[in-house]
Amino acid sequence: MSVPFFSGNAVMEAVSPHEAYDAVRDAFVAHARGEWTMPPKVYVTNYPAGDFRAMPALGGGHALLKWVTSFPGNPARGLPTVSGLVVLSDAETGLVEALLDAGAVTALRTGAAAALAAETLGRAGAAAVIGAGVNGRASARSLKAQGRDVMLWDVDPERRRSVAAELGVGVASSEAEAVGAEVIVTVTPGREILLPEGSLRAGQHVSLMGADGPGKAEIAVGEIQRVRIFCDEWEQASHGGELAAAVEAGAITRADVTELGAVLTGEAEGRASDDEITIFDSTGLAIQDLAIAIAAYERAGELELTQIDL
Repeated sequence: MSVPFFSGNAVMEAVSPHEAYDAVRDAFVAHARGEWTMPPKVYVTNYPAGDFRAMPALGGGHALLKWVTSFPGNPARGLPTVSGLVVLSDAETGLVEALLDAGAVTALRTGAAAALAAETLGRAGAAAVIGAGVNGRASARSLKAQGRDVMLWDVDPERRRSVAAELGVGVASSEAEAVGAEVIVTVTPGREILLPEGSLRAGQHVSLMGADGPGKAEIAVGEIQRVRIFCDEWEQASHGGELAAAVEAGAITRADVTELGAVLTGEAEGRASDDEITIFDSTGLAIQDLAIAIAAYERAGELELTQIDL
């Protein structure tokens, strides 16, 4: 038995930013309606170096397991922060259908989720992406595909300039300019607070994509308390996401947080007014990976893919 392997380039060739956006949106809706299922993400930690994550999901006639890493120190070694493998299987027979590069799948769904939250919860206007790594690049591409004017900021001057030129987007003159954008997407390692208490102004939206594990944070607990809070899934966000510190401190409870899927299905209210400040805490869901993997697999016959014997 042989199955196709999607390299990182093949994943990107198979699924455009528009297609990723639509696939991730549909996955959120299916999960909110109980049509797709997703057991909790499992962390195997080796801090301070990094962690391993096992992420299963079932839906749309397929099952998935993503084995993926997050090692923030890797770029200094010339290695990717995120690496791993996605296994896609047939939900009726259990047979493996395809193997996919986890880094590319993660980047596509991260960018799509950042843009989806921005389009669902944010006002019209320019967007700033803070962090020009792989997932920041994907977020900028997805926001641009939705018609937003986009500017990039990164602590590395050469990286922010080269990535902006590659994507055809602007470069923020400073971190302060980026933080002042109508829509902000933060895609950093989560080691430093980017948004201290009182930093956000009326009407802004922030998609917080970087702090996806214990001990990481891009926004202060005090700032979380003064905004309208949304997340991808409460269980993950409250234990391993941006909201974890606020929950542990007793600053917020489940009643303070709305899941994005509930907004997309019309079961919950999104932005309530033009002046409301909204944040979206993304921890990364296996259903998003499943959506991207299915979209890629449906294009397998159109691509020249390596076949792997099992």
